[in-house]
Amino acid sequence: MSSEAVYSELANAVLSFDADKVLETTKKALNLGLSPGDIIEKGLGKGLRIVGEKFEKGEMWLMHIVAAAEVAQRAINELLEPEILRRKEVRTSLGKVVIGTVAGDVHDIGKNIVRALLTASGFEVHDLGKDVPIEDFISKVKETNANIVAASALLTSTALTQRDIIEALKREGLRERVKVMVGGSAVSTEWAREIGADGYAPDAVEAVELAKKFMGIR
Repeated sequence: MSSEAVYSELANAVLSFDADKVLETTKKALNLGLSPGDIIEKGLGKGLRIVGEKFEKGEMWLMHIVAAAEVAQRAINELLEPEILRRKEVRTSLGKVVIGTVAGDVHDIGKNIVRALLTASGFEVHDLGKDVPIEDFISKVKETNANIVAASALLTSTALTQRDIIEALKREGLRERVKVMVGGSAVSTEWAREIGADGYAPDAVEAVELAKKFMGIR
């Protein structure tokens, strides 16, 4: 079986939202000697991008993006990232993103979808999880030399923390070299402008486009 056929099979597995099929096909691709990075970009990523395009056209719904992101991320976490470390493979990255749901907020479905689509699109994503303290965002930016911080807040009370993250980046002398993206149901374009963020992403597809814009990619 050719590599392109395997990538297509993997993309179709993502589109079927079948976790077992995605894992099985990912193992097949690895056994053929294909690069984990290429498997993510040309297989899983292709499937996720198709789901994103269908979502934009109204042909799929949020639940489809959630399901596709979950099955793709499972393959990345369980099979591909360990293999990347084992092979000491260096992925070509569009940019480094530190992402997390801010302190006091434990909602992470939207953030997880953004993480999956960013990874599939070629970004190096460092996911801090949910209920993340401001200092963890700052330390991870320093550790990774990140280009972008993506902070999610689904509660009005926790959205204030997005502003605090920006202020912390300023205090640490990091703000000039890091773009800040905010998102979540408690957030709007007006809020992003008010707190001095570089952009607002209403959904995962827009988050990827915004991240590419930040990196000068059209």
